[in-house]
Amino acid sequence: MRSTEEIVESLRDALAAVGVVLPSLCVDPVTAASDEPFALVDLGRCNVRTAEHLTEVLRSLPVGETLRARVRQVNREAGKRA
Repeated sequence: MRSTEEIVESLRDALAAVGVVLPSLCVDPVTAASDEPFALVDLGRCNVRTAEHLTEVLRSLPVGETLRARVRQVNREAGKRA
């Protein structure tokens, strides 16, 4: 399993690939220092232009039933691990 830091870097790279930079994206320091097995990812804060751009990118993606089903599956699996 990849570390939270690796996942944050992966997310940062994926966002950058579509032109979105979340300047405060990081591993949540409180949960990283706790006994939680998985630290939370802090998506941080961004300005309105970045939020608007992120919205545009997300809305431009083709969201079919296959993607919705995959998201539901991932969420169920994550819930079982928590």
